[in-house]
Amino acid sequence: MPRQNSLKISVSGVRGIVGESLTPQLVASFAAAFGNYCGAGPILIGSDTRPSGEMIKQAAIAGLLSVGCTPVDVGVVPIPALMLHVRESGAFGGIGITASHNPIEWNALKFIGADGITLRPNQAAELTDLYHQGVYSRVSAQEMTEPRFDDSTLERHRNAIISIVDEAAIRARRFKVAVDCCNGAASVATPAFLRALGCEVMELYTDPYKPFPRDPEPLPENIGALCELVTQTGADIGFAQDGDADRLAIVNELGQPLGEDATIALAVNHWLKIHPGPVVVNSATTRMVDDIAQHYNCPVYRTPVGEVHVVERMLQCRAAIGGEGNGGVILPAVNPCRDSYVAMALVLEALASEPVRISELRSRLSSYVMLRDRLLCEPRDIAPLLRLIRSSYQGQELDFTDGIKVLWDNKWLQVRQSHTEPILRLTAEAPTEAEARALLTEALTILSP
Repeated sequence: MPRQNSLKISVSGVRGIVGESLTPQLVASFAAAFGNYCGAGPILIGSDTRPSGEMIKQAAIAGLLSVGCTPVDVGVVPIPALMLHVRESGAFGGIGITASHNPIEWNALKFIGADGITLRPNQAAELTDLYHQGVYSRVSAQEMTEPRFDDSTLERHRNAIISIVDEAAIRARRFKVAVDCCNGAASVATPAFLRALGCEVMELYTDPYKPFPRDPEPLPENIGALCELVTQTGADIGFAQDGDADRLAIVNELGQPLGEDATIALAVNHWLKIHPGPVVVNSATTRMVDDIAQHYNCPVYRTPVGEVHVVERMLQCRAAIGGEGNGGVILPAVNPCRDSYVAMALVLEALASEPVRISELRSRLSSYVMLRDRLLCEPRDIAPLLRLIRSSYQGQELDFTDGIKVLWDNKWLQVRQSHTEPILRLTAEAPTEAEARALLTEALTILSP
């Protein structure tokens, strides 16, 4: 029996469980709506390695062809590489077929505008309205074009990133790097990218023809095999990516996971040292970013969770760097989207700039403990539960940027609705694990009377 509410339509795109809510018919209809929205021109399509990818790609191609678009298949590619290719090639838009960190039974369509940026909230709303209306400008058989194939995506992306770092300095260090690509979209791209920077690469889970060997979200509890590989091989650093390769987690030379929040902190610290300017992160990102920005006298702006919200604010304030605390670094100088390859390049450049280990770089930054939890709930229960949190903490400073965030001097708690799953996400950050755990426990007690 299909799970209720497994279809999620949001600024993040359209996600669902394949064979239940995400069907070929729905995919073809959404692709046709997107084709009408973009106009009859080339639309790039890239995917991750999920077994449902080919079925969904063919359905999307059918939908695009039916409205006069020219589908351009770029193969299995990281989502940030696809987004850069859309912008550089002059395509009318792009479709990323990936459910990112969601389990393998999920898949999704991520809609990309001609500027290489995920559709803004108002654009996503227009597309959704067009889909629900179901009236598309279909073309005749004689007007249909042929799908094309383009294999230049990975090289374009690799060259763009390498051009903004000190390639010679990185190559001179001859880093030994262990990578865990989760058999996902990064499986081919990441080893090639690192070798192009002169690194010796120890590969783990880089076979795009095999299923995900772990939960694709690169949380510390999911990347134990990478930690072991780092210690066994004496690697200088370990990198773990999610299914579509827009997020990066780091393991230090001792085989210890630093946590995804350290990725954005290390990248911001390095970039502001060279290019100071405004920083934009979402409301669930670590306080380390504020501490770093304060050190360089740079302002920090916070947005609702979601890549497109961060990107919009970054463009408005001409931010130097930004991203999300889930390991997603956004560097406008390369690509206005989360990009794990940008994160890798910045961290390697930081290590190459002085003779230090990654553990020392991390130790120079402030330290907090961030814990997360989730609460399954029906959409109708979201508002009442958030009101419950608000009333319970009415004596504290509250931030309503995304859900409800309770602020203290050195810690915070956030409860918000997920954009991609039927859950409430709870996040707490504090100087110690005990304090962060106490915040989560208290919130869960309030939400589960």
